[in-house]
Amino acid sequence: MKRLITIFLGLATLSLHAAKLPMQWQIGDKELADYFSRETRALSERCLNNLTTSNAWLEQLPQRRVELSEMLGLSPLPPRTDLKATVTKRFEHDTFTVENLHFQSRPGLYVTANLYVPKNLTKPAPTILYVCGHSPVITNKVSYGTKAAYQHWGNWFARNGYVCMVIDTLESGEILGEHHGTYRAGMWWWNSRGYTPAGVECWNGMRALDYLSTRPEVDTNRFGITGRSGGGAYSWFVTAMDDRIKAAAPTAGITDLENHIVDGAVEGHCDCMFFVNTYRWDYPQLAALAAPRPLLIVNTDDDNIFPLNGVVRLRDKVRRVYDLLGAGDKCGLVITPGPHKDTQELQVPVMRWFNRHLKGEETLIENAAVKLFSPQQLKVFDTLPGDAVNARIHETFVVAAQVALPTTKDEWTVQREHWLTTLRAKCFRTWKATNQPLEKVVGNPGRTHYFQRSDTAHVSLSFDVLLDQKAEKIELVVGYPKRRTATNDPGVVQGRIRYPTTNQPAFMSTPRGIVKYAPPPIDFEAVAKKEIQLRRRHMMLGETRDSARVSDIVHAIEAIRAHKDFSTLPIRLEAEGDMAVNALYASLFAPVDELVLTKLPKSHTSGPDYLNVLRILDIPQAVAMASERGRVELRGAKAADWQYPLQTAKNLGWEKNLRVVAE
Repeated sequence: MKRLITIFLGLATLSLHAAKLPMQWQIGDKELADYFSRETRALSERCLNNLTTSNAWLEQLPQRRVELSEMLGLSPLPPRTDLKATVTKRFEHDTFTVENLHFQSRPGLYVTANLYVPKNLTKPAPTILYVCGHSPVITNKVSYGTKAAYQHWGNWFARNGYVCMVIDTLESGEILGEHHGTYRAGMWWWNSRGYTPAGVECWNGMRALDYLSTRPEVDTNRFGITGRSGGGAYSWFVTAMDDRIKAAAPTAGITDLENHIVDGAVEGHCDCMFFVNTYRWDYPQLAALAAPRPLLIVNTDDDNIFPLNGVVRLRDKVRRVYDLLGAGDKCGLVITPGPHKDTQELQVPVMRWFNRHLKGEETLIENAAVKLFSPQQLKVFDTLPGDAVNARIHETFVVAAQVALPTTKDEWTVQREHWLTTLRAKCFRTWKATNQPLEKVVGNPGRTHYFQRSDTAHVSLSFDVLLDQKAEKIELVVGYPKRRTATNDPGVVQGRIRYPTTNQPAFMSTPRGIVKYAPPPIDFEAVAKKEIQLRRRHMMLGETRDSARVSDIVHAIEAIRAHKDFSTLPIRLEAEGDMAVNALYASLFAPVDELVLTKLPKSHTSGPDYLNVLRILDIPQAVAMASERGRVELRGAKAADWQYPLQTAKNLGWEKNLRVVAE
């Protein structure tokens, strides 16, 4: 088995190109592409740019960890419950022993693992936590876990004197969970709950360290972590969150927002790779949390989901932090030739890094990593446990807000102001103020005029305005264009529009984010997939498509209020379905006199998503706040579904403002 491995890394000229990304990852809408580019650039330019001394970083560090914890769904940190660790099988190889084991990182959340322990240890050994990427091993519908695919690294570390635990991922472990909630499963409510499977993977890694700390073979002062692709990402998260990691070598697991959003690499990743970007970080901010501990960034030069130019940009920013801390020699970068692939030449520098920083050695590596066991040998469970919650952990990992009916007006006032402040900070953080006026761009001899208001966003708000000089009220209707199908008119048309029966100005406006379809024939499947990936780009900017639409409606109301012809007129805001939710929240920040909401969804679990909103409140509580401000009519609704706002209005004295109408 032994052979000398020699790697020559000749990098006389490092070409910082982006790997060739698939054409379908590009954004066809120029206005939208420009918006994403501007917003990404703004976040990149402010990332770690205010650091001039080591104290500046050390002062930020506690708050940065608080923010990351929240963005991973780990705030508050879950209780460290009994791991109930169980070894189900033990077998020996020539120089090491393998244990198949499981533990519960939370009650019912099982983590399956293989532990490789060198034989003849005379003292506790340095220990590597190997976190796996996306390499499922499934035969005849039986999952053997990603640990079977990555077993060669576990036994390789053991043959080089390390204890090594290889843990399965949530999605591809022996008990299958979910990583693709927004990517393909339509679980946009993950955003509203503030949930990401990255948080589960991070927590499982932290609890793996808890288990390893109970083992007499383990030197708890010499923990290292590594993994490739998804495992590279989890290495970053665990290192950032847990100071017990003394050296890290993530492989192909991180790049910057420019690669993800502008170049489109986000389309190659599932949700477990990303935190919920509430605080609008670029990824060097995550990576810098490793400082000043030894950190080796490892990548290939032609990886299209972790392009080289973004990896190098990230490393340069992180190296500045290390230099400020006097630890520049502890921030390394290794680039080898090739695509996104698991190779030995990537891992040899990793082994040397750990030898240097966990063993204090500079030894040659004289053996290769090879797979020695069948997946069946490494399987932990003969029968899967009946109490496992892995498949539905996304429902409970982040706790939704529990809201009680207010009993007094003072109690309500405190609660309402807390909600509004928190919504603005956690859900609508990307909003920008604007004072741009409405400008008339077309005026017909009759009553129809067209207005627009320029903005810093990627679209200008346009208004089709039905005017009358004797108007006493404004009706603002917001909605989606009718979606195209294979059978309907291919033209994009305004959603439900009901012109007023009296002489009132009627403003019809469609907020941003509507996919601009190509002329027929239309590839409807491709359009739907692209729409998903555009929504995921918004997520990475710290917003959602619908939270941006709320901003558009707020700006529309403000623009109408600011126009001299309309400033004194009451506004009636009308919308339907998901857009009715956006109109509802807009009214909380730009009050209107009357809301007419048709077929309003009962919850963000089925309605539009805003980051973290379900950790604060749900749609019924927003209705209660809106009805305190003005008249609210819920059409096509059942009173039984809206008891919270109805009871609140009744108890606190504005029941006449809220009407529920079944149609």
